[in-house]
Amino acid sequence: METVSIAELIETKQHKELKGRLMDANAFDLAEEFESLNREQQAILFRSLPKNAAADVFSHLPAETKENLIGLLTDPELSHIVNDLFLDDAVDFIEEMPANVVKRVLKNASEDTRKQINQLLQYHEDSAGSIMTTEYVDLKEEMTVEEAFERIRRVGMDKETIYTCYVTDNKRVLDGVVTVRTLLLANGKDRVGNIMSANVLYATTGDDREAVASIFQKYDLIALPVVDTERHLVGIITVDDVMEVLEEENTEDFYKMAAIEPSDDPYLTSGVFQIAKKRIFWLLVLMLSGICTGGIITHYEMVLQSLPALIASIPMLMDTGGNAGAQSSTVIIRGMAVGELRVSDGLQIFWKELRVSALVGVALSAFNVAYKWCVSGDLRLSVAIGASLFATVVLAKTIGSMLPLLAKLLKADPALMAAPIITTLVDAGGLIIYFSVASLVLAA
Repeated sequence: METVSIAELIETKQHKELKGRLMDANAFDLAEEFESLNREQQAILFRSLPKNAAADVFSHLPAETKENLIGLLTDPELSHIVNDLFLDDAVDFIEEMPANVVKRVLKNASEDTRKQINQLLQYHEDSAGSIMTTEYVDLKEEMTVEEAFERIRRVGMDKETIYTCYVTDNKRVLDGVVTVRTLLLANGKDRVGNIMSANVLYATTGDDREAVASIFQKYDLIALPVVDTERHLVGIITVDDVMEVLEEENTEDFYKMAAIEPSDDPYLTSGVFQIAKKRIFWLLVLMLSGICTGGIITHYEMVLQSLPALIASIPMLMDTGGNAGAQSSTVIIRGMAVGELRVSDGLQIFWKELRVSALVGVALSAFNVAYKWCVSGDLRLSVAIGASLFATVVLAKTIGSMLPLLAKLLKADPALMAAPIITTLVDAGGLIIYFSVASLVLAA
């Protein structure tokens, strides 16, 4: 029997069946349901959610849907949602909203929630402080295991995670960390200070969030404490927040590597002019680089007139050089992103890519020499094309591997170097090499 959709249940006013369907549904799946509903249906569905699930579903909704719901919800309903959201989710939500919506949201937040949200909003958007939450379980060294569990039961319901607990002194200085697993396996009379781990990994509020994500990946963490400059515990970062950071950073890198200005807005809801504005700058840069490339070809016009067969190999030479450079830059950018490569590894990377490019260049050149010789019967032309291709591949892979490292050294995003700059340099350098070698062949 075919299951009746949520939209049909709303339209036919089967509210009892609708609430029964929502009772055990996954919050993320419910958030996806909103995308297929109109504004009024979204409001009905949201009001039908169990009260303990409404905030969780709300945190997974797209920004546009959140803004729509806020316009339809009453102040008491909005107050319930804002005060039930985890603080990091509330901050993310507020950062997405226009000023008039933010004003109404904060007005309906409790005084304590509003104070904590405003505090978190003060941190730089790329810092660890901007993605942390202040909802964590803290314990004291002098507590027994039984007292620790009593505290976890008392305050844990509203915390983002209770599996990892942090031990602080009376001034909130971070002393250690203990997991619920460790507490469960310990004797009830044991002191927390005796079973905690004093060797605690932590981030400071000003640390770059990408660096924090690297710590999570390296040590396989589910949570990380965040401290201020005096090691006072001010919050924690959980793995779900790090996953969002990685998704945002990867998306941003994809955009930059494709020569597109990154955008936070969904594609289908973005205006045509808005999309065009984000694409036109780098297209203009690449177009200007194409003009420079054309200038190089014009400069060697006499060489082309003397040997017109050179023209046919220009696209192959430029494409191969661009692809070779893209391969190297992609590997290096990825290596730096996961912490495998550092700027200090520059000499090793250069030497390795130089050897790789020599092997690749020899293979590609040998194939091209054989092919051109068979097709044209002109050995000098074939050798000229093969030698140019070899030099272009070496140049492309060297540039492709070194430019991302240079960008990192200059505190710029390495992904910026992937498409626009590498393409420009390789195209220009490859053509200069090609025509210089061809001129020598003709003069011989």
